[in-house]
Amino acid sequence: MASFFTFPNPVNEKAARVVATGVVLLTVATLATQSWVLLLILTAGFLGRLLAGLKLSLLGTLASRFIAPKLGAAKLVPGPPKRFAQGIGAVVTITASILYFTNHETAAWVALGILLVAASLEAFAGFCLGCTIFGVLQRRGVIPQSVCEACNNVSRRRTAEEVDAELNASFKRIPTL
Repeated sequence: MASFFTFPNPVNEKAARVVATGVVLLTVATLATQSWVLLLILTAGFLGRLLAGLKLSLLGTLASRFIAPKLGAAKLVPGPPKRFAQGIGAVVTITASILYFTNHETAAWVALGILLVAASLEAFAGFCLGCTIFGVLQRRGVIPQSVCEACNNVSRRRTAEEVDAELNASFKRIPTL
């Protein structure tokens, strides 16, 4: 069960940007409709990706298994900063949900506006705000260097083929309904 709750490391940057594009589209739809259902779907997506990487994220699965491979060779980046970014997204969407359901709708939509900016930076400019925050916290000693040795040592990163083999093995362990 512990292996179920893992996050890929390294991560295909192209897949991460596709996921971010999906988050942008879902956030825009949520803001346009002010739908609590879409807000909860957005929240569940972040929680799923934070807790179990691709295994609990339809968007993550679509991005990594079907869309990103069509974009060419994988560009591998360390996983821990991406997981940290998913955690920030989870905190923002949980906060927005709490605000919405406690009759602070305007504050909820403002929180989603902040999420929209961060997701847009990742999707369209390849700039991961959460990853940058992770790096700052790691350099200041708040996050131990051991959490992401690959962040400082490019030679420890795996090849795209090794990541594909790990992803395929992970998907084989997912129980089918």
